[in-house]
Amino acid sequence: MENIKKVESPRKEENAIYNKIIPAGEGWMHELNPGQILRIVDLEGNQAVDTLFYDADNPEDHYSVTATITGQKNIYLTTGSVLRSESGNELLKIVADTCGRHDTLGGACSAQSNTVRYAHDKLHMHNCRDTFMLQLSKYGERFTKRDLAPNINFFMNVPVTEDGHLEFADGISYAGSYVELLSLRRTLVLISNCPQLNNPCNAYNPTKIQVLIWDK
Repeated sequence: MENIKKVESPRKEENAIYNKIIPAGEGWMHELNPGQILRIVDLEGNQAVDTLFYDADNPEDHYSVTATITGQKNIYLTTGSVLRSESGNELLKIVADTCGRHDTLGGACSAQSNTVRYAHDKLHMHNCRDTFMLQLSKYGERFTKRDLAPNINFFMNVPVTEDGHLEFADGISYAGSYVELLSLRRTLVLISNCPQLNNPCNAYNPTKIQVLIWDK
């Protein structure tokens, strides 16, 4: 189902309280307070930003692709989409989006999926699942592998074919595309800036992204 709602943001970069560049292949984990707004910027275009969200007060209640898709009756994310947790709670809402559509089904690359999708000799390659685990490990024993769930791929283009298969297609974002999310509760953000070199979603060229935060 197609669903594209491009909306520009009124917020200015110089007014952000937080501003960070995340190189390709690196991760980031940060807590948002209710009312804060997170902007993720695809600085060079066609980059995939694998992202998970957790209720910071109840980390077991993480982002749910099923609850989110059911709530909005659409498999893609765009302006107005509400991201829901496993319990059905509203975590964040997309309030601006210049790309227009984001993937909920493609999942994160891993050592295992790289071998299945591409070739066994890709086993050693850097992947988003390992980046997620590295970031989660910094929180000690609070998180384990069980806390990894199907994630969002911001800016990634994964259309569903007529026969129900997923196609990893060329990206649709351009240099400077961004998505902004309003935090509706205390939310923990986990990002892996995808290092994938084997499909065209990032033009086979992983690039850096920018994250900014504004207070309410």
